[in-house]
Amino acid sequence: MAIFEGAGVALITPFKENGEVSYEKLEELVEEQIAGGTDAIIACGTTGEASTMSHEEHLDVIKYVCEVAKKRIPVIAGTGSNSTDTAVYLSREAEKHGADGLLLVSPYYNKATQNGLKAHFKAVADVVKIPILLYNIPSRTGVNIAPETIADLCLHVPNVVGVKEASGNFSAIADLMNLADGRVDVYSGNDDQIVPMLSLGGKGVISVLSNIAPSQTHEICEAYFNGDVKRSAGLQLSAIPLINALFCEVNPIPVKAALNLMGKNAGPLRLPLTEMEPENQERLRQAMKEYGIL
Repeated sequence: MAIFEGAGVALITPFKENGEVSYEKLEELVEEQIAGGTDAIIACGTTGEASTMSHEEHLDVIKYVCEVAKKRIPVIAGTGSNSTDTAVYLSREAEKHGADGLLLVSPYYNKATQNGLKAHFKAVADVVKIPILLYNIPSRTGVNIAPETIADLCLHVPNVVGVKEASGNFSAIADLMNLADGRVDVYSGNDDQIVPMLSLGGKGVISVLSNIAPSQTHEICEAYFNGDVKRSAGLQLSAIPLINALFCEVNPIPVKAALNLMGKNAGPLRLPLTEMEPENQERLRQAMKEYGIL
């Protein structure tokens, strides 16, 4: 059984003006996501700025999100690292803190071989019992997890169950689906590709858009699963201008700006990320107005 089906939110981490995590605001955001129909929460991923957190902060945020969610929907913890030892440590601790699954990005900077990737992911899988999703995003990591590698891991490592695919390479994704013979849970890592991914047998999306439009993102998936492909595609296409605005600067700069425009007080970014350029913020504001959420 998949960890979840539908729209999982790649949740931002709200910060106070002094840079500390705002746990009060984090609780509000989790509650709003659950009320909005979000199917899973992904804590401490790229959108959550985990790369600028200390290990203690990282694990505290995961623990807190699990405590607030109270098993109402699954919480998937981002625990990947380019250091296998670090990924093992974070994953083991996240499981202890109540995470329902893990999201492991491919090791960045090191540029591991495919055999190195297999060894890395297996080392983590060997120390936890909860299910694992791989995260393929070569534009950030500099390395692609090949379809053959994903299929091999999903078929031979019991708790490696799927992948968040953000490569945008649908030929490779089709190859993966064929190689794994349906025994891999694939989630779109790109909000503009939800329906195409579902059409290949995907389970849903791990979404940035869900931070500001949880019910609408959930509905894209729900309509598709209910057999109303035309409505699902229409909802997908109507969101494209907003999605494009959310990625006109590197994620999560725009989505945090969007939440602040909505009065959600998501707070500042941590360096090296900086505030959105004024012309791009105006583009985002207009897209949000046209979409009806501002």
